[in-house]
Amino acid sequence: MNRARTILVGAGAALSALVLVGCGGGSDPLAGDSGGGSDSSSTITIGSANFPESELLMQMYAQALEAKGVQVETQPNIGAREIYMEAFNDGSINLLPEYNGALLAYLSPDGVSEDVSTPEEVYDALQEVLPEGAQTLEQSAAEDKDTLTVTQETAAEYNLQSLADLAPVAGEMSVGAGPEFQERFQGSIGLQEVYGVTFGEFKPLDAGGPLTIAALQDGDVDVANVFSTDSAIPSNGWVTLEDPENLFLAQNVVPLIKSEQATPEVVEALNGVSAALTTQNLTDALAQVQVDKADPVVVAGDFLTEHGLK
Repeated sequence: MNRARTILVGAGAALSALVLVGCGGGSDPLAGDSGGGSDSSSTITIGSANFPESELLMQMYAQALEAKGVQVETQPNIGAREIYMEAFNDGSINLLPEYNGALLAYLSPDGVSEDVSTPEEVYDALQEVLPEGAQTLEQSAAEDKDTLTVTQETAAEYNLQSLADLAPVAGEMSVGAGPEFQERFQGSIGLQEVYGVTFGEFKPLDAGGPLTIAALQDGDVDVANVFSTDSAIPSNGWVTLEDPENLFLAQNVVPLIKSEQATPEVVEALNGVSAALTTQNLTDALAQVQVDKADPVVVAGDFLTEHGLK
């Protein structure tokens, strides 16, 4: 009997809506056809979630499209998925950088089968639940997924290389993650069922955010749920534990677009970005934004130029 993987929707949707005020163009992307974006049907209005990687990817998409002569507008930092998907569904925005596994889980209220985990399986399953009039283009090899990460010292002390190595020692350790981690199959439930891992202490912090990063840096937790492209991992020399049983769903970057906007030049431009992206070069680009405090517009442009897309 298959278990179901579920990702809980964040409880702070109402607060996330506040970031809509003052987004790109000075308009509200939830205002319907008269809201964010241009009146011209030829304009692609691209949105992003409210975290740096999403905004960076939005800029890559925008500049790649502009290089093909496509008119674009941007709506950065809209908020959580439930907010920006409302804007996508009502037509206020018509293109988003997405992650295949997270989008699949969001669109699957009954959960995602545990038999679906690889990039190809996730992408195929996603096609069955996409909103009417929407499609995904080619997905990238670049992936930003949940990980359990430890310091080099902890990895050496407990001889940790994979999640399976945690089983005999997790009872002595603390883990930091977002509160929902305890209730997710892609979290405490799956760790116990798939790997036999039960931590001695769970510390509710944030989902791969600054609280979790700081807790691992300061030694307040032994293990942290950190996203795989976070620049804190290479900056601190941390060790991401391997997931040989694919407990954590694939999270490949993929463009989500309204089908009516997917013209040949748009498809060519966006597929070019997807082909150029890897987990490593996305991590490197994101580090320029997060660590070096570079402008994501500049970082995106340099990336496209380096890969012959601008």
